[in-house]
Amino acid sequence: MKGNAGSLRQFISACRGARSLIVLLVMSAAPVVGQNPTDTPSNLAQGTKIYAQRCAGCHGADSRGTDNAPGLAGNRRLRDRTVQELRDLISKGVPRSGMPAFDLPAQELDALAALVRSLNAPSAENTVRGNSAAGEQFFFGRGQCVTCHMISGNGEPIGPDLSNVGREMTADEIQAKLLDPSARISPGYDLITVQLHDGSTIRGFARNRSNFDIRLQDPKGQFHLIREGQISAVTEEKRSIMPPVKAGPEKLRDLIAYLGKQTDVRLGVRAGTLSASSVEGIGFVRISNPGPGDWLTYNGKLSGNRYSELTQINATNVNQLALKWVFSVPLWKSLLPDTNYFVENMRYFGLEATPIVADGIMYVTGPNAAFALDALTGREIWVYSRPRTRELVGDAALGTNRGVAVLGDKVFMVTDNAHLIALNRTTGHVMWEVVMPEESQHYGSTVAPLVVKDMVIAGVSGGDWGIRGFVAAYKASTGEPVWRFWTIPGKGEPGYETWKGKEPTFGGGSTWLTGSYDPETDTLYWSTGNPFPDSDDRDRPGDNLYTNCILALNPGTGKLKWYYQFTPHDVHDWDATEPAVLVDTRYRGQDRKLLLHADRNGFFYVLDRKDGQILLAKKFIQRLTWASGVAPNGRPETLPENGVTCPQAATNWNATAFSPVTRLYYIVALEKCSVKLASGKGKMREPEEELGKKYLRALDIETGNIVWETPQIGPIDGKRNAGVLATAGRILFYGDPSGDVVALDERNGKALWHFPTNGVNKASPMTYMVSGKQFVALAAGPNILCFGLP
Repeated sequence: MKGNAGSLRQFISACRGARSLIVLLVMSAAPVVGQNPTDTPSNLAQGTKIYAQRCAGCHGADSRGTDNAPGLAGNRRLRDRTVQELRDLISKGVPRSGMPAFDLPAQELDALAALVRSLNAPSAENTVRGNSAAGEQFFFGRGQCVTCHMISGNGEPIGPDLSNVGREMTADEIQAKLLDPSARISPGYDLITVQLHDGSTIRGFARNRSNFDIRLQDPKGQFHLIREGQISAVTEEKRSIMPPVKAGPEKLRDLIAYLGKQTDVRLGVRAGTLSASSVEGIGFVRISNPGPGDWLTYNGKLSGNRYSELTQINATNVNQLALKWVFSVPLWKSLLPDTNYFVENMRYFGLEATPIVADGIMYVTGPNAAFALDALTGREIWVYSRPRTRELVGDAALGTNRGVAVLGDKVFMVTDNAHLIALNRTTGHVMWEVVMPEESQHYGSTVAPLVVKDMVIAGVSGGDWGIRGFVAAYKASTGEPVWRFWTIPGKGEPGYETWKGKEPTFGGGSTWLTGSYDPETDTLYWSTGNPFPDSDDRDRPGDNLYTNCILALNPGTGKLKWYYQFTPHDVHDWDATEPAVLVDTRYRGQDRKLLLHADRNGFFYVLDRKDGQILLAKKFIQRLTWASGVAPNGRPETLPENGVTCPQAATNWNATAFSPVTRLYYIVALEKCSVKLASGKGKMREPEEELGKKYLRALDIETGNIVWETPQIGPIDGKRNAGVLATAGRILFYGDPSGDVVALDERNGKALWHFPTNGVNKASPMTYMVSGKQFVALAAGPNILCFGLP
């Protein structure tokens, strides 16, 4: 650029010293959101003229750079700079770096800055010549682009997803990619051919590669883990599998115009059926009848019972269990809110997700993120993430996410702000996205969705801050809504009469724990949270349906079959969002279809899940002061309040398990009371001398008696709500409060093995089998840990 003669000589000298304008821009303040001046054609034309006069000497006539200075066009480090930032740098200069200030008229500064911005702006922000509609026809028709690429859920997941290419690339970059795909190959799509010692070869994309193994995606979209010992030779082809686009100048412009408009899947976009994925999908028949080595749902089985038939790891060899791999969730990518609630709870941060494993790939979640990992090595295949949402409340504000669901070629997850999204299993890109709430309230979501038939079902959080709770079903293929069940009835609806005070517009009733499903009776079971306000009940006399309930729903329509309310008119924050475990067994001389549920209110329930009949309700904690029992009609027999309520929270959302061998039900219980002030004043901690204690307990489902228990040493604060896993190997796995992963003998609670993670255990373990070997995995702190035998 030209200022006065002395300044120009100084600037050229600085350019030769590698202190170019680009370096200065990169070293300047971080980009901020700003309003750019209008890049009118006349403005850009003027900028081009000024550039030729003042800038071409250093940066080149084509703006691609010279020996004196790098180019200003197509530079990704300039992409996030606004016109105003570029204008300020040109006008003020950076003397310490050798760039002088340029005293140009305001109009010239605007024009020059707008030009530099236009040379680097994504194609979606620039006007691209061409017929976009004709380009779309070419993409999905004669151009055959759709046979390898996807846009908004349409196409094949062989090559990179192009749904957001308009924000990721300039028009020039798109054109260069189309004409010479091998010049710059997208990360994870390096083409290699692997020759194996057995004489076979596999050709495809090296999606993840280390010194010891290769995770390869073949041209059909299938993944292969290839170990170092299997490999005879690797040929790196150093070219793209994509041929140059065969199109005339007009068709090429049209295609670029179409691709340049792609700015990711929009809310409510439906995935089409122009092309069916060649990747073998996971059908619901397999999900409803999983093999022993499968773990295809949040609880492993639709019944909600975390019991595995695997026996390779058993009571006789579990003491040989060793850590196989660790995957750390990159929390630094998350936006961290600056709130007291967040700061306090992050002192005890721990992932709460349960991994899912399907066809050798593990899917896990972190704050607003999903990861596909090699289940044998833990190596990342793809990651999907988005920024955290500001101004949320509760666990959603902490980034809590409990996992995914899978069906067909899709992975489903919720976001912190209660969006439900479908990701492609091969690429991790969004295929559709919907907003679950119908209006703005304190909604969030932390739940692992549940797949039932051709639907994906999810719930919401935020009840402690006031929402109208619901659980909703959507078509798994398109995201279209199927039904919605409101846990807070509207005026004139059944249950509305149980709210005697003010209109229960924000009555609570969250649905933040994954439900269970019985395919034989075609019934969905979903539990609900406490009413709002949780302790101040002055404006909500009555039972407050459908809070603190288990709901039995028709999964096709969302219609209520029956319900049972564990704690009518709850004033203790006793969400019923604890597991509903479905068991078919002989019970008291009859073959029964049971629902097992240990509630936060301190009672263990056995229900006939066909009609909700109470078969057993017995306390599973030693100190229970709020009720003397549960009457034959199912209502608790309450006792007068005396200022001390036991329990504070007898258990929580953590997983439970029933063993058909021992016929015992395994839960984690908390013996702790709370002191309640006057109505509306909330709760306070009990005296320090009564700190509370956790126990792992085995309950006899016939009597409700505690058969054995193991006291848990360690802190109980920080929501350390780790659950259990039972296996046919006669083992119970769980994460204890002190940070150990533990294996017990399920018959008597005797410790058989432990491993110190030195992290916070908030999640429940799972087990799976890959390549003939059984593994046990769980989240601890910010890590996913995987254990196996030598």
